[in-house]
Amino acid sequence: MEATTLADLYRAYIACLNRQDWNELGRYVDEGVEHNGRRLGLSGYRGMLVKDFEDIPDLAFHIDLLVCEPPRVAARLAFDCTPKPGFLGLKLDGRKVAFTENVFYAFKAEKIASVWSIIDKAAIEAQLGR
Repeated sequence: MEATTLADLYRAYIACLNRQDWNELGRYVDEGVEHNGRRLGLSGYRGMLVKDFEDIPDLAFHIDLLVCEPPRVAARLAFDCTPKPGFLGLKLDGRKVAFTENVFYAFKAEKIASVWSIIDKAAIEAQLGR
């Protein structure tokens, strides 16, 4: 797969997430997907994303940086949202926060097979005055 095709596929995946179109998630994510070294499978991955939207009702994924080197994608995702209290173990008290997530994907047969991600919790803590 070429880098431009992979970038388009990734952008379509992000659009699917933002629509919360869980029935279409299998177009982009492999049945045996792993997240941070744990095999979740498609249903577990879907469950993780559904919980993210429950914890952050105004969640929207914005691609800040995208690098494609098939079969891998690296992205910096930007968020400006209002998580419910307890998100990442923090007392947010209804505050809107901005943060990023650095995430790496490995694709297999044009689907996401592995995901490694880390959220910039320190950026959120700084906004809370910690």
